Amino acid sequence: MLEGILMDMSSNRFEGTIPETVGNLISLDVLNFSHNHLTGHIPSSLGNLAALESLDLSCNKLVGEIPSELTDLNFLEVINLSENQLVGLIPQGKQFNTFLNDSYVGNTGLCGFPVSKSCGRGDPPPAILEEEEVNSAFGLDWKFVMMGYGCGLVFGFSAGYIMMTIRRPKWLVGMVQLAGNRVLRRIKKNH
Repeated sequence: MLEGILMDMSSNRFEGTIPETVGNLISLDVLNFSHNHLTGHIPSSLGNLAALESLDLSCNKLVGEIPSELTDLNFLEVINLSENQLVGLIPQGKQFNTFLNDSYVGNTGLCGFPVSKSCGRGDPPPAILEEEEVNSAFGLDWKFVMMGYGCGLVFGFSAGYIMMTIRRPKWLVGMVQLAGNRVLRRIKKNH
């Protein structure tokens, strides 16, 4: 089995900007440029890295906004943009809704979910609002539905276990035998 493609350029004292051409390395699974002296903006071309699962650009001197193109990275599980000089609204949608505050620590100019700094808007980001609307579309939250199924399963197995340990309940055996006899009579009648 092939392993993922990893590009770890961390802790090399690199200076300058991240080249746009890094976005052409579309088979990358992991990209790590952390702990360097990189400056400039995060290239929007990183949004082309469709297979990317981990992106670490922490501990550099990157500036500007986080490119919205990064929300197109459907397999992105880990992002670390901490300890830079990034500003603006943190993009929302898809995988970005799963990242926690520690992905952005040290960027005092960032605002919006999940950091505590508001962008001056009273409303939650649109992607989060849509998710809440979907969850409450039928007045049910999926968590409550799953809790109901779980309780039903536990009750059913418990009741079944109790019935079988105190021997066969006569009423249950009687119902099964009665139904079986009806089926046999119908079969004999049709032949």
